[in-house]
Amino acid sequence: MTQNTGKTVLILGANSDVAKQSIKLYIEKGFSVIAASRNTASLDEFVSENSLNSKVTVLAFDAVDFDSHRKFYDGLPAKPHIVIYAAGFLVDNEKALKDFKGTQQMMMVNYMGAVSILNIIAGDRENKNLERIIGLSSLSGVRGRKSNFVYGSTKAAFTTYLAGLRQELASGNIQVNALVIGYIRTKINEGLQLNESLIMEPDYVAKFIVNAGNSFIIVPNFKWKLIYLILKLLPESLVAKLP
Repeated sequence: MTQNTGKTVLILGANSDVAKQSIKLYIEKGFSVIAASRNTASLDEFVSENSLNSKVTVLAFDAVDFDSHRKFYDGLPAKPHIVIYAAGFLVDNEKALKDFKGTQQMMMVNYMGAVSILNIIAGDRENKNLERIIGLSSLSGVRGRKSNFVYGSTKAAFTTYLAGLRQELASGNIQVNALVIGYIRTKINEGLQLNESLIMEPDYVAKFIVNAGNSFIIVPNFKWKLIYLILKLLPESLVAKLP
């Protein structure tokens, strides 16, 4: 029988496949879960199908409705011990270059929305519960590459923000982690031509979230760790030759 820890995890953007797997794992560890998303109907269905109604609170959260973020946070049923920002949006680079609306949406969901809500959460000095903030970033943000630099730039900005937030909160013993992720078999990647041998399953990635340690950068899967290191070390002349 799972022992209740008395702790709460808040998952922002909880409709993603990785987030849903994380919900299950956190419940197994004895957490209560606040699952927040713009599409609450889909979350309600997920919670009901998995018989999680007594352990999961579903709330509406719109990452790009910045003016609503303060009211959302103040209205939480419990102040969280762990916060995960899992909201994400992606359009391909060619479309992003031609249509600024797609670029703008990526900026707002992947970066601006994260900064808006996480600033509020991190700035609540009365919340003595807060232990950890985890942001889901991407390998696309490690180096600018011509195939995905628009999306990658939003993730690079998010990772940089999390790095500074980690320093800001260190004195309060609050951990901040950036999960730097490669390809996952999720809705956001449907239709993309990806290397099958590099694709990770959502439940695999979720384990790295719920078991996050003290390292700032967490890269699931040894293949992606190697790719991450190579991208970090490659000279610009070679990065320019990558797709």
